[in-house]
Amino acid sequence: MNKRSSKKRFALFLLLLIFVPLTNVAGWQEETGEQILNRASNKDPNKTSETGLSLADLIYDSSEHFSDIDSANLDGLLNRIADSRVVLLGEATHGTAEFYDMRARITRELIEKKGFNIVAVEADWPDAETVNFIVRGYDHKPMFNKQPFSGFPKWMWLNHSVQTFVHWLKDYNQSLNSAEDAVSFYGLDLYNMFSSIEVVLNYLQDVDAKMAEAASWSYDCLMPWHNDPSIYSRVMKSGRFRGCEYEVFAVLQNLLNKGAFYKRADASRFFHAVQNARLVRKGERYYRTMYYDNNTSWNQRDQSMFETLQAILNYSGQTSKVVVWAHNSHIGDARATEVSSHGEFNLGQRVRETFGDNAYLIGFGTDHGTVAAASEWGGPMQVMQLQPSHKDSYERLCHDVKTDNFLLPLRNTNSRNPLQDITREKLLKERLQRAIGVTYDAKDELKKHYIYASLPRQFDEYIWFDETQAVKPLADKR
Repeated sequence: MNKRSSKKRFALFLLLLIFVPLTNVAGWQEETGEQILNRASNKDPNKTSETGLSLADLIYDSSEHFSDIDSANLDGLLNRIADSRVVLLGEATHGTAEFYDMRARITRELIEKKGFNIVAVEADWPDAETVNFIVRGYDHKPMFNKQPFSGFPKWMWLNHSVQTFVHWLKDYNQSLNSAEDAVSFYGLDLYNMFSSIEVVLNYLQDVDAKMAEAASWSYDCLMPWHNDPSIYSRVMKSGRFRGCEYEVFAVLQNLLNKGAFYKRADASRFFHAVQNARLVRKGERYYRTMYYDNNTSWNQRDQSMFETLQAILNYSGQTSKVVVWAHNSHIGDARATEVSSHGEFNLGQRVRETFGDNAYLIGFGTDHGTVAAASEWGGPMQVMQLQPSHKDSYERLCHDVKTDNFLLPLRNTNSRNPLQDITREKLLKERLQRAIGVTYDAKDELKKHYIYASLPRQFDEYIWFDETQAVKPLADKR
């Protein structure tokens, strides 16, 4: 051992001798200084036998525990979020009530205590725009007149958890002295291309009838596939049709060319119309290339969500702050998962690349309970039994922690908290991680619903609920 490394080990030894008694963390008091030193300097991040504590015990000692969502103390989380401009809140399934309810609780705190003024969700723009009209109390009619979130999967946004949050958001906005301070609600997704077409045409019909006629003629190119846009991709792949790329781009370009004129009448309505025209263009490309051999639909979708998020922030001003609700697979950094090796990226990666430490990414997980999902795409919602997690997964590791619910900080603190840094280091090894979307196949869960990931590289924080329940859908009033 050279002199420099000897001094370094001695300094680390003194630091830990001073720090550990102050922590008063269960399980540390009985360790000798040499054991602590060996643990802190252990070069194998996957081994825990030398620490005297299991990895589950380290997680327990490094996390903040809570009994229920309403009483959870979020002060530590808000301190870690600090002055971040973008906070991404994930979910391990699209049908778990606790994920929605905790995201709502965190979002309320961010709005009330940290000045967040935008909520952006993994939903289509026209549907979310209807919610935005409700929570902001606009006096003019929305440009999208249909029931929002009426397509598959309805339960993802038409559920009691979301309804409760929307009511709170409306009440909050009404309590403000200025409408300029009101919180907005936006959608980031691109699936609902034909509703976006409807919004653009309704807007132009109000402000420029001649332009509306031209736009209607252009959008007619897509109408044969109104009921099933995926057929558009099959026709394109066959080479029997040149596609509608030029037509949808022309509508967007014409809108932008007359933007100065339209903005003078109503800048807000123009912004919504342009975003919908952009989503039509992106949606056309998404469906056109869906069945191509070099399909990049995942990247197209997440790049579109990121660009939409940027557009919202740019429109809302430099002081705007946004909280995003989306699946873990979208908000966790894709570079920390196996999909990166296939050339895939996601919203969370783009946000981190752009905002750095001014973004805070929070993942969610659960072990067992029930979940709302369909057995196949387009099928009816079912309340399904969630299988206990795989033995080699992060979920099983969290299940072994001796508390049911916790918040686990994962961002590298540069030894401001040595215990959390050690836990983070031990968690870096890639493990299985469960991801359930709108469909769930419990019989083939390992193949369909698990990926390999490095949790601390993927998220800045992880929120765990050991047992969870399915969301409760709203009754269909039609």
